[in-house]
Amino acid sequence: MSDIAGVDVESIQRRTVGVLAAVQVFSGIAVAGAVPAGALIAASLAGEQVAGLAQTAGVLGAALLALPLARRALTHGRRSALSIGYGIALAGALLVVAGGVTRSLLLVLIGCLMVGVASASGYQSRYAAIDLAHPDRRARQLSLVVWAGTIGAVLGPNLLNFSGNIAMSLGLPQLTGTYVLAALMLALGVTALMLFLRPDPYLLSRSIAHVDEVGTPAKARLSDGIAHLRSHLPAMLGVASVSLGHVVMVMVMVMTPVHMKHVDVELQVIGFVISVHVLGMYAFSPLVGLLVDRLGRMPMMLAGAGILLLACAVAGTAAPDAVPQLAIGLFLLGLGWSCTLIAGSTLLTDDLDEADRPSVQGLSDLIMNLSAAVGGIIAGVIVAYASYGALCAAAVVPILALIAFVLFVKARAPRGDL
Repeated sequence: MSDIAGVDVESIQRRTVGVLAAVQVFSGIAVAGAVPAGALIAASLAGEQVAGLAQTAGVLGAALLALPLARRALTHGRRSALSIGYGIALAGALLVVAGGVTRSLLLVLIGCLMVGVASASGYQSRYAAIDLAHPDRRARQLSLVVWAGTIGAVLGPNLLNFSGNIAMSLGLPQLTGTYVLAALMLALGVTALMLFLRPDPYLLSRSIAHVDEVGTPAKARLSDGIAHLRSHLPAMLGVASVSLGHVVMVMVMVMTPVHMKHVDVELQVIGFVISVHVLGMYAFSPLVGLLVDRLGRMPMMLAGAGILLLACAVAGTAAPDAVPQLAIGLFLLGLGWSCTLIAGSTLLTDDLDEADRPSVQGLSDLIMNLSAAVGGIIAGVIVAYASYGALCAAAVVPILALIAFVLFVKARAPRGDL
């Protein structure tokens, strides 16, 4: 696939991954900083009891736009879909600023929902990175775009003071500074996509596969994705790996700060534990991608599930002030998530024709985001009525379900596949 009909596909693929990785840095700074800032703005307007609504709105925004963006990619390509998603998020960031200035919680929450669409575009970026990739290198290419999120995830929260100072110099409330910076980063991302993501990787992959000669559906529909999953067990496993790994990660991660605050652990220490978790999520993505390509998709799913089990055991038995143990548990949680995400996303793409990719990938992202939202709610209830240890024990259930599903599919697959 290096040179087809005069097109240097490998060169285009390298540039595509580079552009997508750069945009991931921009969007990562925007989204990572917006998560804590949105909660703080909401709390400053209506009290701590509504602080969680900002993050919930962001998750819902990502879920609601997963299929519409997939539909846009199917008909107009990845460049158009990603640019629209990040453009909506840009408008949302400005709306949060307006809500902060006018002290309108409604505007802030609507803006947070729109900013959440940046996550939907970010998720679709990992698939855009492998539209043109050789099957033997898909996981590595995808992992590079995931890894680029490390920079944004680390920088974003640490720019709160800097962006706050910028906001005050502009006569804006300090907390809105993060969203001013987010709007700037998202504008840079949209500009980079429009100028440099050419030719469009998805449209080119369809052209190479001659998909347009036989026609494609006019839009990506939920029913199309469900129908494909029902008839393709490997694709179903790919979605399960992505979603179940994600729900375990969210359930344990979001309640760890609450667990630590039970003994008044300092915010700086909690931030350190979460930073170690982010390191586990992203820093080793290229190595995980290499192993997925070398060892196979399903073996790495099992490895990820095993790491997640270990993470739940380590974190679940840690006292609220056992910082080193919690840091190790959260690091393993992030690393296990990385394995299930990269292996699952790659297996899903392996099992899809070019014409089917956007609809099923969009459905996968929808399921992943809804699972995260439900998991976060369940986690809060378990910790409120039981304990953090009970939560980690409950998180074992989806992990065991994933292991059972992998073994089931592996038993039915021809020798050497997957």
